[in-house]
Amino acid sequence: MEREKLKITIIGAGSVSFCPTTVSDILRNESIKTADLEIALMDINQEALDISTDFCIRLKDVHKPDTKITSTLNLRESLVGADFVVTAIEVDRYHYWSQDFHVPRKYGFRQVYGENGGPGGMFHTLRNLPPMLEIARAMEEICPEAYLLNYTNPEAKLVGMIAKATKIKVVGLCHGEQGGVEQVAKILGVDKENLETEVSGLNHFGVITKIVDKNTGKDLYPLLKEKELKLGKLTQWDEWALSRIMLRVYGVWVYPGTNHIGEYMAWSDQFLASAQMQYFYDPMTEKPWDNKEEPLEFIYSISGRDWEKNMAETDKEDVFREAFNADSKFTPNKEYGVPIIEAIAFNKPIKVGAVNIVNEGYVPTLPDGMVVEVPAVIDGDGIHPINAQEIPRGIAAMIATQGAIADLIYEAYVEKDRKKLLQAILLDPTVSTYNNAVNLINEMFELQSELLPEMNW
Repeated sequence: MEREKLKITIIGAGSVSFCPTTVSDILRNESIKTADLEIALMDINQEALDISTDFCIRLKDVHKPDTKITSTLNLRESLVGADFVVTAIEVDRYHYWSQDFHVPRKYGFRQVYGENGGPGGMFHTLRNLPPMLEIARAMEEICPEAYLLNYTNPEAKLVGMIAKATKIKVVGLCHGEQGGVEQVAKILGVDKENLETEVSGLNHFGVITKIVDKNTGKDLYPLLKEKELKLGKLTQWDEWALSRIMLRVYGVWVYPGTNHIGEYMAWSDQFLASAQMQYFYDPMTEKPWDNKEEPLEFIYSISGRDWEKNMAETDKEDVFREAFNADSKFTPNKEYGVPIIEAIAFNKPIKVGAVNIVNEGYVPTLPDGMVVEVPAVIDGDGIHPINAQEIPRGIAAMIATQGAIADLIYEAYVEKDRKKLLQAILLDPTVSTYNNAVNLINEMFELQSELLPEMNW
């Protein structure tokens, strides 16, 4: 099936880690290459946007010369005629993330990571929610039939809030599920392509509910449990330790890794060796937030750590070079966005391992209305979530709490009410004391006043 015109808008196109590989995947897609294609690049940083635009023009000249590449700082201009809008936005990512990590810990919250869960994840949500809602509301007016494919975190919270506030077609995408399948494949000692899996749960707190050998139909969970017990006690500690314990306690494998899963619980910190190392600084000699140029190193995990390289730095030339490389060494990214665009635009049905979408009975053990991560079938009629298997009650209860927290954060934003935000923080499993929760809110609003929405007591 050929499509005459197709416009894909990428918002956050200045991202060196996201834009090059996404555009490269678009231009290499055999179906998309048949269309009269426009790729609109939008960002709020002119310098970063110029770098990405130059790269994309050179790339399209190699793979699809007739592609129209446009770039703009104007959101509304970028959305005119869009069929798909892809979002991956963040402002001063590592500067503010380091605050999300450290400040809650200062007040005694047993929080690890702080990107999607914990009080750090709440402030991350409140920083990204206003621009994401601006995008979604502009889409309602300018391209109401377009799909919003979101990669911006906190994934589940933002998708749910956009669904509450607008009528656009929104879905959240993340490669965490693929990472989880790779983990169990490694433990089982099999090729992941030989596994039939299904997942259910919350973004960054997903449960693999089914692991079956495609060739024999055999349930591989008994073998996974047997092999896990034979692993070395410290094997892949920062990535697998919490998942291994949860496999023993709840009988299922939880993904994508300790630092993400652990955001949603208080007792996870003993299973993340790098917890105290993330964004480490010496308060006697360093004041990292007084000067944004002050180096603060982000450590994702100890597992496979290259101690000579700062994880907060990305080598732009390496990323661009890989995306530009036209030979067999090029590796398409793992994200589902481009396959979903192809499936919808050209009616080529596919099944994807996970999408983040509002629960409408897809996960019976979780409340309707909250965003869940489930498999889906995609075709010309859109995105069709697959009803998932039940997840253990103990895990479901932890996830359901996150749904209630997300609702309270949204109400706090709409009502400009710090008390509602306090209710969300007091519900969080990592809470320390009431006084600390109040003081945390006040300090974070001072530190992040440039990006946080107005809220009052």
